[in-house]
Amino acid sequence: MPKNVEYEDLNFLRKSMKKFSKFLAVVALLGLFNGCAEKYTELYNLTPDEWYAQVIADIKDGDLEAADKHYVSMASEHVASPLLEQILLILAQAHANDEEYLMANHYLDEYIKRYGDNGPKTEFAQYLKIKANFDSFAQPNRNQKLMQDSVAEIEKFIYAYPNTRYRPLIETMLTKFNLAIYQLNAQIAELYKKTGREESANIYEQKVETSPLNDANVISPELPWYRKLFE
Repeated sequence: MPKNVEYEDLNFLRKSMKKFSKFLAVVALLGLFNGCAEKYTELYNLTPDEWYAQVIADIKDGDLEAADKHYVSMASEHVASPLLEQILLILAQAHANDEEYLMANHYLDEYIKRYGDNGPKTEFAQYLKIKANFDSFAQPNRNQKLMQDSVAEIEKFIYAYPNTRYRPLIETMLTKFNLAIYQLNAQIAELYKKTGREESANIYEQKVETSPLNDANVISPELPWYRKLFE
């Protein structure tokens, strides 16, 4: 076979392979889009009961993203449906169970905004918000501001609802938050001392010394404080 003919054959083969590779890439991309489309189906004009059943089905399937989208559609189509009140609490709990605490609080805030009565409904939703913040510390979390904000929220809650049925649970959370803040301050002070930042160390040592827990016989946990205290 002449060399020029052989070269042309090889060149044709290379071009054909490139075109085939591009074709396969397009097919794979279309398959990906089709898979995504099959996972979430856009729905319209359902009754409140049908939307409610769909959101519950999404939650049972573990597809909270679809549940969120279907809730938005339900709320848009049926603004005054009494089922929205229930579904907000259900979605909040579902996200909390899935350790998505920001989303849980989002739905609880929405619930309070829509259905808050400064009575039992608000009390229950506020309790769930505090619990969601508390549960978030079962995972590695050193957000000192969130701890301090949670303490403030608990104190505000107890002031607003002194006879709340949730008081024993709330006070347990408050104690654990205060212990966590105390131990974190002690660890920060120690860290600053080790790194030669005496002025900063003194600030945190002062916080430890003025804490009501300073005279208590606090035993440091074997696990990291941000896990042990909240488990």
